[in-house]
This record gives sequence, C-alpha cells and structure tokens, in this order.
Amino acid sequence: MTRLNKVVGSYEEALAGVTDDLTIMVGGFGLCGIPEGLIAHMVAMKVKGLTAISNNAGVDDFGLGLLLQNRQISTMIASYVGENATFEQQMLSGELNVILTPQGTLAEKIRAGGAGIPAFFTATGYGTPVAEGKETRKIKGRHYVLEESLTADFALIRAWKADTMGNLLFRKTAANFNPMMATAGKITVVEAEEIVEPGELDPDHIHTPGIYVDRVIKGTFEKRIEQRTVKAD
Repeated sequence: MTRLNKVVGSYEEALAGVTDDLTIMVGGFGLCGIPEGLIAHMVAMKVKGLTAISNNAGVDDFGLGLLLQNRQISTMIASYVGENATFEQQMLSGELNVILTPQGTLAEKIRAGGAGIPAFFTATGYGTPVAEGKETRKIKGRHYVLEESLTADFALIRAWKADTMGNLLFRKTAANFNPMMATAGKITVVEAEEIVEPGELDPDHIHTPGIYVDRVIKGTFEKRIEQRTVKAD
C-alpha cells in the first residue's frame, strides 16, 4: 500500500492496530450499510472491552450482534435497542453500559467530532433524563442542553464504491451514518462493494473525500434483510 493507494489485501491489514478497550464507530442503520466483513473479523480477533458507537446493534446473530454475543462490547452508545434481544438483555441486567442518545443528537455529535467542534447546544432532551448531569442554557427564550461531540479510535465504514485513493460513494439509504463517521475516526477503515481506479468516480458525486480515509478493502456482502414481510397466499 503506497501513500496514495489505500487498498489493503486482507482484513488483518485493514484492522491492524485494533486492540482491547478501544472506541469504535460502526456505520449502518439496522443491517443496512453495515461493514459486515470488518465486524466479523473483529469477532474472530476476540478483542474486548470495546466502546461501540452505532445507531443500534442490528440483530443477535449478525453484525454488531455477534460482538455483543461474545461479550466483546462493554459500552454501547446508540439511539435504540432495535431488534437485538441480546442487547436488550445485557442492558437490563446491567452487564452492558448503554448510553441511549436521541438519533439526531447522535448524528450531530459525530458530525461535530469530525469537524473538530468539541460541543454544541441542542434543545433535544431538555427536561428529560437525557439532560441529567449536563450543562443547560437558556438562549433567546429557549432552553438548550450542551452535548459533547464524539470521535473514535477506529471508524468502520461501508461504501458502495471507493477508488484506490479512498474517495467514497454511498448508495441510497445505505449511506445513513457512514459519511459522518468516516470523518470522526482517528483511523477510518472502509469496506467497499467495488474499488475502482482514480478518475473513475465523478468528482461532483463523491460523498466522502479520500483525505478522511486510511484503508480500503474489497468486501463480500450478504446484505441480510432485518425483517422480511411477505404477502400471505
């Protein structure tokens, strides 16, 4: 891998430096747009004590749910429990430290972290348990809560297309948290469906510039559906 060519040939190389007790951001919403292979390899690495920042943890037996099953995550910063019964059980038992955050606030905390903004005021959560222990302020007649931004040691990102320099395209709703998380990791690792040469991506269509990306790997994706509903015969 040269300085400008960020493509790596193995998951071991993609996740080099991942150890116990790190903070990771993981893109995705449910099972949509998750870096499946990167997560699976972290399961095999058996790293533990992780703080995971993700909208939710998907389902029990896929994606982040596998890390939860193996007790590799100690703290989860998320918007909701979702379809993951393991997440729910570990949260209710106190085994897992869970910091539930309003979804828009979570997105802005990550965006601010990527932009180098340490904190911001938001009206969301004022007067609720979300605001407990946080600074509040009245601005122009309205009450606000001070929220600190989020960054991570590693951001694990799923992209539709990447070029070898790390420029990224995301496809439709699979973009979700991926673009903002890509900016907020000290090391950003991208698992892409397709990798192309520089110049093949229209510069006007690039969602995340390669300057934010450290490593790119070609992935193979199951693209599992979280809930399948079909018409009865």
